[in-house]
Amino acid sequence: MYTVIFEADTRAGQWFDRGLIVVILASIAIVLLDSVDTIGTRHQVLFNVLEWIFALLFTLEYLARMVCVRQPLRYALSFYGVIDLLALLPTYLALLVPEIHALIDVRVLRLLRVFRIFEFTAYVVEYQSLVNALRSSRRKIAVFLAAFCMIVLVMGTLMYVVEGPANGFTSIPLSVYWAIPTMTTVGFGDITPKTDLGRLIASLMMLLGWGTLAVPTGRRYMVPAPTTRTCHQCLTEGHSPEAVYYMHCGTFLPEYLHENMQKPR
Repeated sequence: MYTVIFEADTRAGQWFDRGLIVVILASIAIVLLDSVDTIGTRHQVLFNVLEWIFALLFTLEYLARMVCVRQPLRYALSFYGVIDLLALLPTYLALLVPEIHALIDVRVLRLLRVFRIFEFTAYVVEYQSLVNALRSSRRKIAVFLAAFCMIVLVMGTLMYVVEGPANGFTSIPLSVYWAIPTMTTVGFGDITPKTDLGRLIASLMMLLGWGTLAVPTGRRYMVPAPTTRTCHQCLTEGHSPEAVYYMHCGTFLPEYLHENMQKPR
């Protein structure tokens, strides 16, 4: 049961994750349709029944995960364990606070776990490269954000002086609010400069915003092709098919069950 639920390198594990994807997407579709007044009012009873069916399925799956792991508390406090729990709570809490029902859409986060069944190795590698790039560039990104905040503060203050309350720039915080979408080239248009000098400053900020898009870049790292092989002790995933012991906690890893590759000698 552990191999089927937590890993996806066997035929049974892949079918389990495929079925889970269908149930997740169906439950999200029900919530979206229920939020449309014309549809939700007409099929309210059907949607309620389906929602409780989905809730019971997710509850049984969550309990099965808790039962088949060696350390249930470690799983419950893990990233995916918290997401699995959050996918359940809105349905039950909605009995007390009906407005919480819309938060059921958090179930879409569970697709992070089951996307692995498609064996999109290249995409997973690119994702890991992106994470490594962001991690290595965290100081550069922090400097970039600090510089961005200083620029919008200075330019917002300048626009407050140039335009003034008469043209809609009634305070420095409001002027900074205008500077942020201008720098990011979004431009809501709810506040616009009226003077020639203000328009010149706005144009320069837009051009400066384009120049900042290429700043937060990082290096690429080559990472090995991942697997869904999971350590039974600490629940970490992605161990090499040839590994016998997990390098961090030292737990003995059972024989790898990937059906599409040769067993290690």
